[in-house]
Amino acid sequence: MVDPRVRVLVLGSLPGEQSLAAQRYYANPQNQFWRLMSGVVDEDLVPLDYDARLARLLASRVGLWDVVASAQRTGSTDAALRDISANDLAALVATLPDLRAIGFNGGASYKHGLRQLGPAASQYAIHPLPSSSGMHTVGLDAKRPAWRELARYLDV
Repeated sequence: MVDPRVRVLVLGSLPGEQSLAAQRYYANPQNQFWRLMSGVVDEDLVPLDYDARLARLLASRVGLWDVVASAQRTGSTDAALRDISANDLAALVATLPDLRAIGFNGGASYKHGLRQLGPAASQYAIHPLPSSSGMHTVGLDAKRPAWRELARYLDV
């Protein structure tokens, strides 16, 4: 979910089972993504329906995408990803003239995404973020400061 106005791109690895089944980003209610993004866009996204959440992100100039197009995986953990087919991240960012920062949601996204960006990564502020997954045991309050850093690129 991107458009040419995006200033901040948040990249996940590959949606988990619940998200894939629902065909929605971060559909698992245990995932903290929508609460973390609320702090970035300075609006409570949690009570909104899914389409309104996406619309608010785009209106705030935030895009969502995944670094993995497809993979084999049992369960929803990134550690279980096998036979990964990457999305063409370098081609995507080339279509985003206003892009200032890229946030990588978790270690797998960061590892695979930086490799995909290659030299293009130097053109952007790169933010490895603590995973929004409920399985990432760091508490929500500890994750918030890193995620809120993305907000400073929205008012450039």
